[in-house]
Amino acid sequence: MEKAISAADANRKFSQLLRDVREGQSYVVTSHGKPVARIAPFKEDRATAVRARASLLARLRAERVVKIGRWKREDLYD
Repeated sequence: MEKAISAADANRKFSQLLRDVREGQSYVVTSHGKPVARIAPFKEDRATAVRARASLLARLRAERVVKIGRWKREDLYD
């Protein structure tokens, strides 16, 4: 069963909302009384996870290698 929750309340109580979702509760988030989003437990789908991983790896393989030489951590913040 889904419970309605306003966007403002969802924002204020987000940590509790996530705990409830982890336990199986679903929510419909409303804005000015109109439904705008659904927050529901994630249903693990092995096929989706495999496709997402394959897509990520294909994208990474398509990127060109950039040789930047040696660098230090501090160089990232210059």
